Amino acid sequence: MTDITTVGEILIDMTQTGVNENGIGVFAANPGGAPANVAVAAARLGASTAFLGKVGRDAFGDTLLQTLQDNHVNTEAVRRGGQATTMAIVTVAPDGERSFSFIRGADQDLSASEIEDSKLASTRFLHFGSVSLTAGPSRSATIYAAREARAKGALISYDPNFRPALWPAVDSALQWMSIPLPLVDVIKLSEEELPLITGTSDLTEGTAALFNRGIRLCLVTLGGAGVFYRWQDRTGTVPGFKVQVKDTNGAGDTFLGAVLSQLARRTNGPLTGLTAEELEEILVFANRAAALTCSRSGAIPAMPTLEEVENFHP
Repeated sequence: MTDITTVGEILIDMTQTGVNENGIGVFAANPGGAPANVAVAAARLGASTAFLGKVGRDAFGDTLLQTLQDNHVNTEAVRRGGQATTMAIVTVAPDGERSFSFIRGADQDLSASEIEDSKLASTRFLHFGSVSLTAGPSRSATIYAAREARAKGALISYDPNFRPALWPAVDSALQWMSIPLPLVDVIKLSEEELPLITGTSDLTEGTAALFNRGIRLCLVTLGGAGVFYRWQDRTGTVPGFKVQVKDTNGAGDTFLGAVLSQLARRTNGPLTGLTAEELEEILVFANRAAALTCSRSGAIPAMPTLEEVENFHP
């Protein structure tokens, strides 16, 4: 059985690495896309993972497939499309924070008919984000995958991952981002996304609203401050780790990949019998992994191995 299967976008992050002598931005073509990032992060930390998505029949598509395979992510269900591989243009501010623009392509053409049921029937977690809900056949494909996987016994993980540049309006984003919530067991969202989804920026109230909708584990990332969690009747904050930030791209995906990889390895099942104390140990581990990613450039290239996380002493 696969530990974690992710579905959605895989793309090239054209990430700013600096400026040349004329002050013109210099960019590196890094592999990325949040669901693909989660699959790679978890695989590097010892989980078995698979990815369902679509790339173009071009050199970037070749690169992305090879990257997944090099990181031991199962690519049997990756499809090749007529459109070019999707690109995200990532500019990085001096403090390491990112801004995005997108050139959409093959990722949004993934259809429900292209998703293999066998992959969904043999996974502990099915994870996806909201980028694949923004346009095209990938909308219905993503919802189909979540429903099918849940019906076959998988736990559903969701990252709303709001990217304003991909939505025509906030109202449209809220409508589509909310559709999967009744299917979700684990949600990871940023402090900025919490009020969009719940109507409140209060961590306790916002996660309570999500819990009342049936979401069993709520994780709100707080940047360098760590993560706030709600599990059953417990809430708490697990502090982050201070590092010299080079690039925050991929940090949230590394964090979630780390959480899911640790949950998937539990012998009683990912959430069965999970205590708050055990969860906090998992979140410390995930914060360490995310901090390492922030200390490097790029998304997938920056993600740590299990050995690196275990030996990390900030």
